[in-house]
Formats: sequence, C-alpha cells, structure tokens
Amino acid sequence: MAEEKSSFLKGLLQRVTGTVSPSEAPEQEKTTETSQEPEGFFSRLKNGLKKTTDGLVGRIDALVLGKKEIDADTLEELEEILITSDIGVHTAMELIRSLEQRLSRNELKDGEALRAALKADLLERLMAHHSTLHPEGTAPFVILVVGVNGVGKTTTIGKLAARYTAQGKRVLLAAGDTFRAAAAEQLSIWGERAGVEVVRHQDGADPSAVVFDACKAALAREVDLLIIDTAGRLHTKVNLMEEMKKIHRVIGREIPGAPHETLLILDAATGQNALSQAKLFKESAGVTGLALTKLDGTAKGGIVVAVSRECALPVRFIGIGEAVEDLRDFDPQEFVNALFQA
Repeated sequence: MAEEKSSFLKGLLQRVTGTVSPSEAPEQEKTTETSQEPEGFFSRLKNGLKKTTDGLVGRIDALVLGKKEIDADTLEELEEILITSDIGVHTAMELIRSLEQRLSRNELKDGEALRAALKADLLERLMAHHSTLHPEGTAPFVILVVGVNGVGKTTTIGKLAARYTAQGKRVLLAAGDTFRAAAAEQLSIWGERAGVEVVRHQDGADPSAVVFDACKAALAREVDLLIIDTAGRLHTKVNLMEEMKKIHRVIGREIPGAPHETLLILDAATGQNALSQAKLFKESAGVTGLALTKLDGTAKGGIVVAVSRECALPVRFIGIGEAVEDLRDFDPQEFVNALFQA
C-alpha cells in the first residue's frame, strides 16, 4: 500500500513539475518539447497575469482611455474598480487620494495620463516594502514556512530546494507537517528530485522533535540552508499556534538567531482571504516575508499590492505556473509592466 501511494505521488509530482523522463514521455510530447523554444519568464508572467490584467487594467482602460478630461466621477468609478479587483479598500483609497492630488495640480489632463499615474502609484506602493530574500551571511540559514492547508507550502518548498541546489547551495529539508496524510512523503519526493535530504519522522510525531533533529543535522552536515515545512494552521487553532511558538523556541535554541526568515505562503486566488491570513500570521507567527502562489489561475492578482502595502511585508516570491522555474523572485517593476502589458 505504501509503495502504491509513493508511486502515485511520484507520478503526480512528475506531471506537476514537468520532470517526466524522456523514456516515460509519449513520443509525440517529446517531439513537441524539443521543437519549441523555451518561453521567456516575462512572457510567461504576462500570460499568467492575463486574467488579472483583463479584470483590472482592462476595466480601467475601458473607463479612462479616450477621455479628454478627468473628473471626480471618473475617479469614483475607478475607486470601485480597484476595490472590487482585490487591491484592498485601504490601498484603493490611498491610490485615489494620490490621483485626486494630481488632478488638483492639473497633472491628469486625459485618460492616458491617468493610466500612467496609476501605474506609477502602484509601483511606488509595491517598492515601499520590497526586499529580495538572500539566504546567506550565516549557515545554516533557516527558512520556516507557514500557511494554511492547500496554499502550496510543500510544493513551494520543493521548488525552493531545487532553485537553491541549482545555485550550488547545500540544502536540507525538514518535514515538520506531521499531521497531514502523506505530507512527509510528498516532501521526500521533492527532496529526491532536487537531490537534497529530508529529515522526517512518522505521521503524527511531535513536529518540534522533527525540527530539533533537523537543526542538529543541519549543523552536523554543515548545510547552507535549512527549510522547514509546518502543518497548515489558522489563528483560531490555539493548540497549533502554541505549537508554532514551541517550534520557534526549538529553532532559536539550537541555531541562535534562527529562523532567519518566516515565509508565509498565500494562495493569490483566495483574494481578500489571503490578506486576512497575512495579517493574522504576521501577528501570531512573526512572518517576515510572503510568497504568493497560483497567480496564473486567478483574476485576483491585485492582492499582491494589498498584502504588501497593508501588512508592510515584502513579497519574496510569486508563482505563475506549476514548473519549478515558475516560482521567481518578486520584481515590482516587472510585475507592474506585465500587469499593464507594457
């Protein structure tokens, strides 16, 4: 039974990551893959954000482009578009106030000027808390990964492991999610494919014990990076939040100064729920950075602006596809350009 489950998970992971070996891939698919040029990331980002672009920028363009004069009614309609596009109420109000000030200074003469001003204001807010994660300066650098179930924590960890291993870093993974069935198995498959070891215990084990062993192993093996998976949890689950505090204490005792990054994984498709989760996890788990997944499958990409601005946290990574290379460092300029299809 265990072998069947492992085989199923490996097959699923191969389909998700596109790592099916040539011998396993159908002949037609092999021919197609070798005949196509790889698509650039910016093109994939533009394609991945198309639903958000259509739902946000498309509606803005329909409102303002062609207008020879901008008035208060136009800004009121624009505010409604921003709020309903998951930019967030507070951020939307900020943007409108900024545009009103520009209007009063006679800087918004037409629809094109308004569109350009809005794009610049969005970029400014994304840049306010922007910071790329550089896991270096200390070894092992510890990344604690948190988030609710279903947002893609384990998958994101696997992609990060593959990414940093490809950069020449020695990576160790810790399967701290001992509650979800097959979570450790899934992480182990990612570890196998990335060529990194995974510290795991049996299902139902004490997560803190897994973390303790992982910290000891990271020190003994002199790895560069330790990435720790955790069980999905909500702030309403007091026992799980207390467990998170215990995990923090264990990490800090074994590796002083760690965790160096507490990375919250959010599903962009959940819109305002993602914003609520970010606020709650920042308060209860000491979150220091964000990763937003599944941007390619949602029209709610505006949530990237909302969570960064309203939680005063850097967006470290975004995911715009299922392949390993589709998890990238967040670049505000690139994001805004792709959103506006520039």
